[in-house]
Amino acid sequence: MTTTTLTKPAPQAPPAEIRRDDARPRPEPPALKRRAQPDAPSLPKWVARWKFDVHQYHAMAKAGVLNEDDRVELIDGEIAAMSSIGPEHVGAVNSSAEFWILALAGKATVQIQGSVRLDEWNEPQPDVAILKRRDDFYRSGLAGPDDVLLLIEVSDTSLRYDRRIKLALYARFGIPEFWIANIRARSIEVYTDPVNGEYTSLQTFRRGQTITPTAFPDVVLPVSDIIGGLA
Repeated sequence: MTTTTLTKPAPQAPPAEIRRDDARPRPEPPALKRRAQPDAPSLPKWVARWKFDVHQYHAMAKAGVLNEDDRVELIDGEIAAMSSIGPEHVGAVNSSAEFWILALAGKATVQIQGSVRLDEWNEPQPDVAILKRRDDFYRSGLAGPDDVLLLIEVSDTSLRYDRRIKLALYARFGIPEFWIANIRARSIEVYTDPVNGEYTSLQTFRRGQTITPTAFPDVVLPVSDIIGGLA
């Protein structure tokens, strides 16, 4: 049996006071550097992608996967994010809408930022669509390629997208006339005569000039008003 005796430690002298001028700041530990995360590589072309048709696209909206505020459109079975809308874009669309509605009252349907169903895999949302007049105003179904007289995209930050993606898409489906209202250049690019999936005619109209849609030769619109009344 082992007995342990606890002894009280002898009192120790208090530590000497450290003078302020003797104290040295402790160096701070080096900051941790975050490793840069590389961009995710895009899928190669040989990897099959899941495509959505228009019915699945609308089902996602009904289920809340997509909501009314999401700026998206269906292009070749893929959901494409649309660029945000700035004040100049809004102004151009509003100005254009007013002129079109006044000029085409009773002649055509003017649709503002609504969907056009080109086929089962494509449902873009042009800024302005001039459609053949229909008694039900397209309540029974979205307009298709045969209903379209003219499509217009108002472009500022979306110019590259409109020239590359939208232009090729509309030509492929035989849309007879497509306008790009280029806000920055203060001009309107007019594409007509689609042949074998490409527009064969391009005219550019600038501020101070007037423009006439092919389907309505009696309608004359000022370029400045179509792009939002910009000087």
